Amino acid sequence: MRVCVIGTGYVGLVTGACLAHIGHHVICVDNNEEKIKLMKAGQSPIFEPGLSDIMQAAYQSGNLEFTTDLGAGVEHGEILFIAVGTPPLPTGESDTRYVEAVARGIGAHLTDGYKVIVNKSTVPIGSGDWVRMIVMDGIAERQKVLVGAGGVVSEETVAKIAAEFDVVSNPEFLREGSAVYDTFNPDRIVLGSNNPKGIAMMKELYTPIVERKFAEDQSLPQVPVLVTDINSAEMIKYAANAFLATKISFINEVANICDRVGADVTQVAKGIGLDSRIGNKFLQAGIGWGGSCFPKDVSALVHTADDYNYDAQLLKAAVSVNQRQRLIALEKLQQVLKILKGKTVGLLGLTFKPDTDDMRDAPSLNLIENLNRLGAKVKAYDPIVSSTGMRHGLTGVFVETDPERLADGCDALVVVTEWQQFRTLDYPKMAKLMNNPVVIDGRNFLDKKELENAGFHYVGIGH
Repeated sequence: MRVCVIGTGYVGLVTGACLAHIGHHVICVDNNEEKIKLMKAGQSPIFEPGLSDIMQAAYQSGNLEFTTDLGAGVEHGEILFIAVGTPPLPTGESDTRYVEAVARGIGAHLTDGYKVIVNKSTVPIGSGDWVRMIVMDGIAERQKVLVGAGGVVSEETVAKIAAEFDVVSNPEFLREGSAVYDTFNPDRIVLGSNNPKGIAMMKELYTPIVERKFAEDQSLPQVPVLVTDINSAEMIKYAANAFLATKISFINEVANICDRVGADVTQVAKGIGLDSRIGNKFLQAGIGWGGSCFPKDVSALVHTADDYNYDAQLLKAAVSVNQRQRLIALEKLQQVLKILKGKTVGLLGLTFKPDTDDMRDAPSLNLIENLNRLGAKVKAYDPIVSSTGMRHGLTGVFVETDPERLADGCDALVVVTEWQQFRTLDYPKMAKLMNNPVVIDGRNFLDKKELENAGFHYVGIGH
């Protein structure tokens, strides 16, 4: 099938490259000329395991193209994905100006021939009808240009084009660090629309994935495809992320109680996770959730509830617990080192999670800010940030090139991100380089006995 993906951010690029990999002809559109040049040269602008290889192979085969020409993309695609960012505003609601601009641009370039316009961006509930309206506005504006300034729009012409497109909600459930795997091995595919024709085309698009043709385990049953109305599909995305964020905040709340009563949250999490009604995923206590999805999606859902005069107290509590949890590592440092002024603290990890270069709303940023406020010197080592030289606007921290340089002269280390590489570092050597061999394991990721045998004073979260 012919596909156009508008926006080559995290979701757009992964979606476009993976669809091209399974045989569709995909054109990715972005208004950033430098990014387009980079991708045409075979380089991915983001770090995601497996993405570069898939992108390069699809581009070389001719299944994947990159352009800044929106008109060319709209003309090419039978299915048009809107995959631009919807960052949070200070109020907590989603900033949909980029979605609006793309929808208007699609309308300005639509011609005869049926198209499916897909909301892949995480958009506020009710955006399906809103996107249709904006596309219609774009069509009308184009017709005005065609008939001349001050001309009358032909309702028949506009109606003809309008009758030949449908809007479908197709939320993404990709985890940064395993997005390529998730694309080919989804738990479910959600399609929101009231038009059978649009749904049929989307099912055809995803047939190779539904039939597990590109799954690691092809013996698995077909991927469930859930067809809903548009509003429900949009709510599924928000509800899923809000639930997962709440689950993490819950186990962090439990961890804080465990600290006070002498229980071990890792054993508690295992015990409750064996309950099939609960499950063991997202029960890892630590210093809180971050990234681009959970914070903005929970805030957006709270804002939507406020708009409709409902006080979403549970969601607000999940956010409040998460904000407080980011200070837990700081409190534990103060318990061990007492005064932090004049001390040197090293952070193991900067990104909000492993296997990504994403620093958006990372807990490390809060730690850096507060450690600086308390007069500590802050150093950090991160496998991606240190190796690429990316700084993402980092201030108040010295980014070291290797773990040993990080440990040298430190009074404590804090595990911020659970990179697999951190399990096999030379901790005996690092302990000898430190002023005080203390490690605050903010992710309960390292082996306590191993660290203690290496000479460290080990402090975890909730045990």
